[in-house]
Amino acid sequence: MTRTLVQHHQQPSPAAPAPALPSDAGPADPGARARDWAEIQERMLVPLYEAVYERLEVRTGTRVLGLGCGSGLALLLAASRGARVTGVDSDEERLALARERLLADGKHNGKHDGRAAGPAADTGRLLPVDLMADTGARSDRPPYDLITAFEPVGRVAGDAEGLGTALDTAVPLAGRGTPVVLAGWGPPERCATDAVLRVAGRLTDRLRKGGWRPARRDDLEDVAARAGLKPDGSGRVACPFGYADMSSAVRGLLSTGVFDGAIRATDRRQVEKEVGEALHPHLRRDGTVWMPNVFRYLIARTP
Repeated sequence: MTRTLVQHHQQPSPAAPAPALPSDAGPADPGARARDWAEIQERMLVPLYEAVYERLEVRTGTRVLGLGCGSGLALLLAASRGARVTGVDSDEERLALARERLLADGKHNGKHDGRAAGPAADTGRLLPVDLMADTGARSDRPPYDLITAFEPVGRVAGDAEGLGTALDTAVPLAGRGTPVVLAGWGPPERCATDAVLRVAGRLTDRLRKGGWRPARRDDLEDVAARAGLKPDGSGRVACPFGYADMSSAVRGLLSTGVFDGAIRATDRRQVEKEVGEALHPHLRRDGTVWMPNVFRYLIARTP
């Protein structure tokens, strides 16, 4: 992870319709993929974000650190409850979109004056992740009250390795017993999208790496154990994936990164074709695509 993104306090506006993109846009076009994530896919996990914030009573003054914050939607939802939020993500393009969201939110509320924030202002600055530890080491910056890692793990081989590194840095910034929330996919039989994600596995067989794998029951517990965290509850949340049409569904799913290995093994057009075929059972008469899914979250506590 490379940069840090910090706070605002307004309910996010509805996501805009996704723009049309050339069919060969893919991992080599990070800006297009980041927009697809922000405008199509990120909102699918809103029920997960809200369930966690409700259960942990995120409110005015709660200091939230979001690992893998994407383009900032989960941050905005926490901020709308009055939380002071900080986010970290390795994707520069997603962070650029998050910056736009937060700055727009600040201008809407008359809180942004166009100047760089001071070191203690906590008002939308971007910091290199190697300085993330400094944000919790000052007397004027109390420990974080909640750490979240909402980007689901357990579908791509090795997808939890970066999270483990981020947790090693983040956990010391929180007080003892602070909740850390990890998220992952639910059981395959409860996730209609599972059959679509298996396309990534079939297409990456020739590479033998970087592809889809089935979620395991203890994925989240394993991550928590490696980070020295103690499990303290869990939950499941229904997060259906709904898309306006087949094109939006394909673009949204490819923006997750799960299919990156498949695109490298073949090409984007082949992946689009096979993903579209896998989505066909979920295509409704009105042209929309609908897939029920369940996601799991684990609450663990810092030592």
